[in-house]
Amino acid sequence: MTRRERWERHTQTPLIALSVVFAVAYAVPILYPEADERLLRGAAWVELGVWAAFAADYGTRLVLAERRWQFVRNSPLDLASVLLPLVQPLRLLRLMSTLMLAGRRVRMASQVRLTTYVAGAALGLLVFGSLAVLEIERSSPTATIRTLDDALWWSFTTMTTVGYGDLTPTTGLGRLLAVALMLSGIALLGVVTANIAAWFVSRFEAEDRLDHVNHRAILDLTAEVRELRAQLTALGAVEPRGADAPDAATPEPAPQPQPQPQPVAEPA
Repeated sequence: MTRRERWERHTQTPLIALSVVFAVAYAVPILYPEADERLLRGAAWVELGVWAAFAADYGTRLVLAERRWQFVRNSPLDLASVLLPLVQPLRLLRLMSTLMLAGRRVRMASQVRLTTYVAGAALGLLVFGSLAVLEIERSSPTATIRTLDDALWWSFTTMTTVGYGDLTPTTGLGRLLAVALMLSGIALLGVVTANIAAWFVSRFEAEDRLDHVNHRAILDLTAEVRELRAQLTALGAVEPRGADAPDAATPEPAPQPQPQPQPVAEPA
């Protein structure tokens, strides 16, 4: 195990815990916009601190990597997530980058199964998508999404690509978020479908392999029986029986007595 792998193994749980802290800090200003100014400022600092922790983790992994250029090429999403909040200081960008970084670290865990990952990703997209669209749309004068209930309902219908149309984003950023949720919902549905199909295919392949093994075992047993019969025949324990060979179980017929000639009488 390399130094980078040991680092990722030891920091995985703390970083996932930090992502939960980030979720709480991100939700507080949205759910309680009239809260105390110090609480809102503290939540903003917590968000920046969590993002900085993930950025430091990426830098440490880059330093510990044996081939740094190859590490950068193999993890472009990590690099984009670290640089994304620097492009424009928006909370939504910090949210996207933190979710991407946390998701990349979770996928590295071999003990996390696909079903758990898909369920967690769907729940995270639903909750954070609702919070993000509520933050974006609430201040718009023509907005139809003004409460958390409306935001949750809109996120659920958007992720499942149902789209009733009763609630729609009216801002450009809100519509961009809607596109991201649609694509994410389609991707998650594709992952679930592919997982189910792969399970069925694996079951069929396992049955085919078992049938092949059984057929091969029967052929091997047949060959062994033929070989044993040939050895017994060579030892004389089994007499060959062909079409012209006499049947040992049928007795030979007894010889019939020949008739004796009668003497002819002479005339007187």
